[in-house]
Amino acid sequence: MKHFTKSAILAAALMPLAGMASAEKISIAIGHQSMCTDTYTAGIVVKELGLLEKYLPTEGKYAEAEYDVSWADYSSGGPITNQMLANKLNFGVMGDYPLIVNGAKFQETDSLRTLYVAGTGYNLKGSGNGIVVPVESDLYSITDLVGKEVSTPVGSAAWGMLLKAMQDNNIPSSDYVLKNQSPAVGAANIAAGKIDAHSDFCPWSEIMEFRGTGRKIYDGSEAGVPYLHGVVVREDFAVEYPEVVEAFIKAVWEAGEWIREDPMRAVTEMEGWTGVEKEVLYLYFSEGGHLTLEPSIKDEWVDALKFNHGVLVKEKAIPPLDFEAWITEDYIRKAYAELGVDYDADKADMVDPAMANKGLPMEIWHSRDGVSTHETMPDFLKAMADIRATAALVNASYVYDVETGLKLFGKTAFWVKAGDDYATFLRKGDADAFASANSGTVITFDEAIADFVTEG
Repeated sequence: MKHFTKSAILAAALMPLAGMASAEKISIAIGHQSMCTDTYTAGIVVKELGLLEKYLPTEGKYAEAEYDVSWADYSSGGPITNQMLANKLNFGVMGDYPLIVNGAKFQETDSLRTLYVAGTGYNLKGSGNGIVVPVESDLYSITDLVGKEVSTPVGSAAWGMLLKAMQDNNIPSSDYVLKNQSPAVGAANIAAGKIDAHSDFCPWSEIMEFRGTGRKIYDGSEAGVPYLHGVVVREDFAVEYPEVVEAFIKAVWEAGEWIREDPMRAVTEMEGWTGVEKEVLYLYFSEGGHLTLEPSIKDEWVDALKFNHGVLVKEKAIPPLDFEAWITEDYIRKAYAELGVDYDADKADMVDPAMANKGLPMEIWHSRDGVSTHETMPDFLKAMADIRATAALVNASYVYDVETGLKLFGKTAFWVKAGDDYATFLRKGDADAFASANSGTVITFDEAIADFVTEG
């Protein structure tokens, strides 16, 4: 029998503890927005499906690593930047204008920096932001907001869009009252008629439309700039743990694939995670929906971000931003290569709703039977009339804007009847112009359905 000294026994007992002590604990703190649909593929979906954990590295210097992944949910992008500056968050997921503010604020410091490493999704036409008024309001265009009180989450993508829209329409800041209100507060004030208008990001305009509390008078597509969201990471974290950044981008990519694979499953799951009605989410994530889920960094996105920075410079609301130092494709190219996906093909592909949505069928979401598709407008309206005749409930219906190809709720679209033809529009002005040019009449959704009611 072997005999061991006390020192040998003590050394043997401490060996596991020494091994544990050498294992590095890597904290990964992510700021996301569960009430902003365009952040879902880098936020709530990744969180709930555990996709980041799936891709975190476990080899080489990470062989003994212990990961502590935490998620913090915010109502808009501004607070995420503040927490990143305080070194309480490593990653931030936010919209175009907040991304620009993030990069500029970090570059304003002596040593802290962030890197823009991936997108999440986009709408080429700029739809996603919107300005909403109470449903009974007599305001119908942005020029009607002169002298009115307009609220927005200051620092958000919707704030930036509002500033650009006012600039485009030659409305100086002195001609309206701007109030800083969170999305939930702004939506509540619209419902109560306590504010003239509220500018917000996706999906708040459609939430208010769906609930019947608000009516959109300006869509982000009118600003003429793509609407996009993305991922920023603190540079010090990215330099120390580049493989973790690549893992995060892989998770973003898979989250988009998961939604595309089965949009109905996805919106049902996401309703449970976020509280946003699945019918609203379907407007964004279904075929023909507002969002194209794809994380590549396109040249057009860089141009759009530079343009948006110029909008904020005009308002004296932002420091300079060195885009070359801020935006990097190094991490996303490595992530794509390891996934076996062609990055350059994704980067070159651009989905334009005006083209991509041509010929897509109208849809009716029956409360019992689910979603049905209808190839022609008469078929769609006849189906709506037949459902109403049975007193069954319709959760939602979906049509497309003639001008932009954007998907709309049937009940909030502007309808035109010209002879036996029907057309749907996002904007009242477009509907009026089409009706005038085609000897048509602007009608309500109910009036269009009534044309197909059969006497029983």
